Amino acid sequence: MASYKILTSKSLIPMASRISKSNSARTAQFSSSAAMYNKEIKEYKAPQTSAATEVKKLQRPPFGKNLFLGKFDTDILAFPEVLDKERLQTLEELVAPVEKFFESIDSKKIDAEGKIPKETYDGLKALGLFGQQIPTEYGGLGFNATEFARLAEITALDASVAGLLIAGNEEQKAKYLPRLATGEWTAAFCLTEPSSGSDAASVQTRATLSDNGDYWIMNGNKIWISNGGIADFFTVFAKTQVRNKMGEMEDRVTAFLVERNFGGVTHGKPEDKLGIRGSNTCQVYFENVPIPKENVLGEVGAGFKIALNILNSGRFSMGSSGAGMLKKLIGWTAEHAVSRKQFGKALMEFELIQEKFAKMACTVYAMESMAYLTSAMLDTYEEPDCAMEAAMVKVFSSEGVWNCTSECLQILGGLGYMKDYPYERYLRDARILLIFEGTNEILRILISLLGLQHAGKHLADMVRKLRNPTANPGFVVKSTWERLRRNPKNPKLTLQLNNFLHPSVKVASELLEKRVLQFQMAVETLLARHGKEVGNKQMDLRRVADVAIDLFAMSAVVSRSSRSYCIGLRNAQHEVELAHSFCVEADLRCERLITELFGGDLTTQDLAIKKIAQTIFQNKGYCAEHPLKQN
Repeated sequence: MASYKILTSKSLIPMASRISKSNSARTAQFSSSAAMYNKEIKEYKAPQTSAATEVKKLQRPPFGKNLFLGKFDTDILAFPEVLDKERLQTLEELVAPVEKFFESIDSKKIDAEGKIPKETYDGLKALGLFGQQIPTEYGGLGFNATEFARLAEITALDASVAGLLIAGNEEQKAKYLPRLATGEWTAAFCLTEPSSGSDAASVQTRATLSDNGDYWIMNGNKIWISNGGIADFFTVFAKTQVRNKMGEMEDRVTAFLVERNFGGVTHGKPEDKLGIRGSNTCQVYFENVPIPKENVLGEVGAGFKIALNILNSGRFSMGSSGAGMLKKLIGWTAEHAVSRKQFGKALMEFELIQEKFAKMACTVYAMESMAYLTSAMLDTYEEPDCAMEAAMVKVFSSEGVWNCTSECLQILGGLGYMKDYPYERYLRDARILLIFEGTNEILRILISLLGLQHAGKHLADMVRKLRNPTANPGFVVKSTWERLRRNPKNPKLTLQLNNFLHPSVKVASELLEKRVLQFQMAVETLLARHGKEVGNKQMDLRRVADVAIDLFAMSAVVSRSSRSYCIGLRNAQHEVELAHSFCVEADLRCERLITELFGGDLTTQDLAIKKIAQTIFQNKGYCAEHPLKQN
């Protein structure tokens, strides 16, 4: 994700380990502001290092995309240690007052009243949490991706500030970031419109340049804008006229930095939502809003790319934030299972209950492993290409949170359904995760297309020849023989991943390697079968994405569990068991999906699914006759 160079350039930490020169100031700032919540917090002072020690690694090949080619970067099997011990200790000590503050928040009251009280906002300001990734020179905490992920276990990302960090120039940053870092100003991210949800390029809000060229005039409206009713500062995406390479004028999306006090900015009433009810979500209207030309974010016409980079920038943290929530929820549920008795036995003694807890633990282990592996990639390498990994973390984690929260409620039974307990609120809040930051359906398409486009560049000549067998009979015969030799059902494990891992994860790593090699062959088959039309085969794209997600998750858990065992972490054997169990389940999913990719319509229900759906659409609803109907 190239955009992250700007977002984290002030706080990158290579695996060689270092403490940034700004760490002392940042820690002292955080400590003093947090003292009101934790009287015992100390003034931490990190050791200083010279700029000469701040070594960055070169760019690395994209891990996720290369899985589509059967290539595996074994560097990630040494689960990265981004923070050295001193900086890690400092981070954990900074976490303490944040946890204490969030424990004091009355979430039930916020959910019932549909708003966050002023004292909560004041506490967030005092803790500096509005400026987590804002560089220290602008008054922020200057967290890198790993530190941000750790805090996200308690808090969450504010995409409304990310745009300024990613694409803002120095003048824009100096003007706005200090006020955003302190919480003096609240920000909002304005992209979605009534006619454009996931399709960012179809926005209808328009900005036209004034006759004298000094400012833009914006008109339009945005929907479902978080902080829309309280924000002072908006990142807004609008259509503008741009001259193309042919010299013709055409519409392109441009990003703007808009202050409420420019005039013409109004908002509707707060939306009445299923979950995250404390979030101020409303429509925002822009009527003849004058915007200085200096407030264009990035280049005119480059807003679509900026919007995608902003959305990409926050997705990886959903793994750590979701895991943080689930660990708390699983803890409460485990206490219930230990103490609750049914049929003369504690709930924990029933195998079906044990199965639920084991599967939830495996899911959480995979979520946080994927999240911190991705954050390490962002922090360790120069201009990392992690858009795919971030999307995979988001899809896996959002569905993991939804499923695990539902399972916790199920274990509580009737108690979990009652508003006296937090489970129903957690379930309602979790549902939005599958929708925002890009719906999971759209992200699955994104994941698969990113990978297939990457593979297509390397396999273009092969695909062209396979799709024209009459013109290339010799190549087709040779390719068919080569594929049979590679044995798609049981390929030879040529990657030798075991050489880079502890023997305790041998079985899991062999399952991973087998599916990586099969995935490569399935990708080749899919490209040869559909060519450029593969982008329209959404059910196959979903299969491709699901395999890629599981392969990334398997890679993360075997890497993490191997490291834990090697360095002797407490409960390392438990981690190995979690990784093994997760990989066995993921392997079964991959086996079915890869078989369907190889077999096409002969092994799937795709044709039947399309036919059933068309009948429903033609009848505008379910159309099977009632079971009591007689002819």
